[in-house]
Amino acid sequence: MLYLLFEWIEQTYQPPGFQVFQFSTVRAGLAAATALLVALFAGKKIIRYLRTKQIGETVREGEDAGAVSHAHKAGTPTMGGVILLLALASGVLLWADLTNAYVWIALGATLWMGAFGFADDYIKTIGKNKEGIAPKVKLAGQLSLGVLVALLIVFVLPADGYSDTFTSLPFVPDGGIDYDFLSPLVGVEVGWLVYIPVITFILTGVSNAVNLTDGLDGLTAGTAAFATLAIVAMAYITGNANLAAFVNDVFLPGTSELVIFGAALSAACFGFLWYNGHPAQVFMGDTGSLALGAAIGTLAILIKKELYLPIVGAIFFAETLSVIVQTGYFKWTKRKYGEGRRVFRMAPLHHHYEALGVHESKIVIRFWIVTALLSITALFLFRIR
Repeated sequence: MLYLLFEWIEQTYQPPGFQVFQFSTVRAGLAAATALLVALFAGKKIIRYLRTKQIGETVREGEDAGAVSHAHKAGTPTMGGVILLLALASGVLLWADLTNAYVWIALGATLWMGAFGFADDYIKTIGKNKEGIAPKVKLAGQLSLGVLVALLIVFVLPADGYSDTFTSLPFVPDGGIDYDFLSPLVGVEVGWLVYIPVITFILTGVSNAVNLTDGLDGLTAGTAAFATLAIVAMAYITGNANLAAFVNDVFLPGTSELVIFGAALSAACFGFLWYNGHPAQVFMGDTGSLALGAAIGTLAILIKKELYLPIVGAIFFAETLSVIVQTGYFKWTKRKYGEGRRVFRMAPLHHHYEALGVHESKIVIRFWIVTALLSITALFLFRIR
């Protein structure tokens, strides 16, 4: 809103200095500062409200019976994802170009899954139902979001000289690949038949992966902040014709506004860490983790960088893989030997290291470092064709 106001003032009165707001980098900095300040100042009041209403974390029955006990965290205010969403929305709505479709898709996707997460947290805390919303309902929300985002990309957003189903990839001379590999065989353009399921799977997977990672103080927020910074750098290149040509990557006019969105998202995560760092004063809950996954996934998909997510978000995928391996191996050994066996002490992966005696803070910091290193690696690969 402020960007549109300043743009009108600049066009109408031409005051000196107002031209600076045309640059996405300037507005990204302002959006980040706004999101950070909102998270810091509003966060304190929101936590106080949550504590007053006794909206606290409930430890599941049986969780303490495992190798790691989190009984000491019971009663810590949850639903802190509201802080993240408020900070993100403030930065984006004030400084992004609100006539830009990319911005609304990214923000809408984030709020969509944030709403499902909020419903889940509300049922668990206010409704005193530890199960939350039915898994089928949560999955339906993720699948519907994936289909909607894919449809908007294919049939609404401009391709600007590229196929709607084209995506960026390292080590490829042409800068990427096209999901439309069936059309030459059938003689009809059917790329969207492949693209929509792939995008839906990716977005659902990222949302669930971030949700599973949310188990230690500061782990999800910090990891998401570093991963988002890498995607922000990619978004800046994708939205800049000269830089995109220099690295032989796809150029999509308008995606530079996603730099503002990404900067606000990363800053909101860092601001949330002020209260979520060990020992946490608030947990983000599903309100934050589902929304963060949707935001990161959508941001990468919109700039055609979804295939870089396994690198920048490797921690999220490792956490998910640990759960899949643990569950699958346990069921297989139970059928074969009559007794279930485990690969990890506990799953997801961060609980495995906890069970081995590694302190929570050390696990979190090491996961941050790994994410930072892999983000740098992804940017390095981004340059290689």
